[in-house]
Amino acid sequence: MTPPMTPPMTPPTPRALIITVFGLYVRDLGGWISVGRLIELMDHVGIDAQAVRSSVSRLKKRGILVGDRRDGVAGYGLSEYAESVLAEGDRRIFRREQPQDADWVLAVFSVPESERAKRHALRARLTWLGFATISSGTWIAPAHVADDTRLVLARDGLERYVELFHADHLGFGDVGSLAAKWWDLRGIDARYRAFAAECEPLLRRWERVGASADRAEAAFADYVRVLTAWRELPYLDPGLPPELLPADWAGAAATRLFAAVQELLEPQAREYVTGS
Repeated sequence: MTPPMTPPMTPPTPRALIITVFGLYVRDLGGWISVGRLIELMDHVGIDAQAVRSSVSRLKKRGILVGDRRDGVAGYGLSEYAESVLAEGDRRIFRREQPQDADWVLAVFSVPESERAKRHALRARLTWLGFATISSGTWIAPAHVADDTRLVLARDGLERYVELFHADHLGFGDVGSLAAKWWDLRGIDARYRAFAAECEPLLRRWERVGASADRAEAAFADYVRVLTAWRELPYLDPGLPPELLPADWAGAAATRLFAAVQELLEPQAREYVTGS
């Protein structure tokens, strides 16, 4: 089958890039960074001071960042909620393994009409976790997301609306066809191809010149951009076993590409930011 045309990647927002920097490095810096240092780092990835301050203000309003002065210096730290979200993201982005068996977790929920905001939040969380809709109140995901589902729903106060079940498919449809109906696998595949199309030339360039101490600033900037582009994909991809994926699935190749970029750039990028 001919793969779909590869759409260009959407440029990351300043907020997304800032969250990447906090997730990668600020936790290793004692959970805090000064305003001046954050502006300096974000300048390397093309975000000016005004955009940094505006984005940080929005992240504070959303409860992601908190203002914190240390020794008279203004700076920012992560909220407890953001720490929890980033820890869950570490597992999804860096340590996710492809399941080999097609077993499932079902989320069955009912939210009163008077609490429609909770219904919207619940659907958003389930989508973020990799669930797809079977019917209005029954959603399905690969079983490997069950632990994170329990954690996220309890953390966000949504567990009282939901029951979770472990499930096997007993009949009657073809599971591969059902999975293709439940999830937009072709759309996800196109996103993987877009990532590869933009990041493979970057990897080849770095392989030619080599990552070294005198190029650490550039390694930092490129690694932040690559990870910001990459970290959306493990949330779009439910993580289905290989037999349920299209034959020309681009996810495996894109995962190897990201791993190669990470191996080459991450050490120098970390050294530039943290000195270790």
